[in-house]
Amino acid sequence: MSLPATQVEWKPSWRIIPSRFPPIQLFERVTPPDDLEAIFAVESLTNPRLRDEVGDIRLVPPEDRVSGPGSSIIMAAFTHLNSAGSRFTDGTYGVFYAANNLDTAIAETTYHRERFMRTTAEVRMELDMRVYLIDLAASLHDLRGRKAEFPIVYHNENYTAGQHLAATLRKEGSNGIAYDSVRHHGGECAAVFRARLLSNCRQERHLCYVWDGQRITAVYEKRSL
Repeated sequence: MSLPATQVEWKPSWRIIPSRFPPIQLFERVTPPDDLEAIFAVESLTNPRLRDEVGDIRLVPPEDRVSGPGSSIIMAAFTHLNSAGSRFTDGTYGVFYAANNLDTAIAETTYHRERFMRTTAEVRMELDMRVYLIDLAASLHDLRGRKAEFPIVYHNENYTAGQHLAATLRKEGSNGIAYDSVRHHGGECAAVFRARLLSNCRQERHLCYVWDGQRITAVYEKRSL
């Protein structure tokens, strides 16, 4: 695949996830990543909830695993698969999506939360979300500024072309893809294929997305006085 790779360093990058997904304690408390599989194998025998919490650790090659404080938010993207897929995965492998700024992360997650809420016909409610900062340093295949050349990869709704491109690049050893946000003009996103390229994950703030039964009408920050 003749697509150029560019060194991308976002310190930080931004990721927003629902607050109902708490940090995974196994990843947080185990320091050497090499110990993860052995400890998981022992503890999961007597703790079925741990198996659900950690996901399928076998999906992450040993050399790509990370552990220690903040690592669970990174690892969860690779051990808990979205069977419906997304722009750069068909659901058979994990991808860590992040944005280069907060506004882009909000725009991206608002779109996907709305889509999910409509599909499941959810009544009006407020959705608690957590914002994370993660340092990204990696050579990524670069699609930024190339929407005209890759229109079907940038399609608003159909992810088939993006999934095919990502699968091909990943098979060839790619670290991931940098691309222009489809939901926020001027924003940039990254789809990272390897957990070890991400570090220093820390929580930044809490947000609330206001769902009115049809769309998210407002986003506001939640904080203690």
